[in-house]
Amino acid sequence: MGEIGHNGGPSLEGGVSWRKHCWSSARTRLLPTLPIEVVRLRVKRAKALGLDYKTYAGVRAATGHDVVAFLFSSNALRVSLVRPAMPEARALKLAEVQCGRLALAVAPLTPGMVEAANPGVLDGVHAAPYALAGFREIREQVRAALGKVPGDRVILVGDLGLERDWCAAGRLAGYLPAERYFG
Repeated sequence: MGEIGHNGGPSLEGGVSWRKHCWSSARTRLLPTLPIEVVRLRVKRAKALGLDYKTYAGVRAATGHDVVAFLFSSNALRVSLVRPAMPEARALKLAEVQCGRLALAVAPLTPGMVEAANPGVLDGVHAAPYALAGFREIREQVRAALGKVPGDRVILVGDLGLERDWCAAGRLAGYLPAERYFG
């Protein structure tokens, strides 16, 4: 009998190649092999969302759901008081995205300012959580921005570290840095 906490798996005294073989075969048994038609459809869907396949497949594997919307921070959109309209390249990418496009306007910006400067690009703009807000307040504001859209089907695209917390609070599917999404 093994020690307390032992999972009954192979002994770790074996060589690295043996452990790699054991873990690789266990992973192969765990993950299903997808038919090529399904993979092709998912590659096409990833392209329609403006994502690389690896990112899209990771979100699908983690949540079990398709992505139905993106939630962008105004920082990720490069919107500011001085220049409330987002750069043309970002607006063009958003126009091609085939899902919901929501935004959170970070103070001192207001949702009305962002919406007025970017007509037809976003499906909705809401106030972002206050920088020092508590977890509950953040959750309530993110959920209000999403409306009836389930959080585990939304990817947050942000630009600052504190925006990553919004993902956890809103129980969102994932977080992408703006440079990775728009780059």
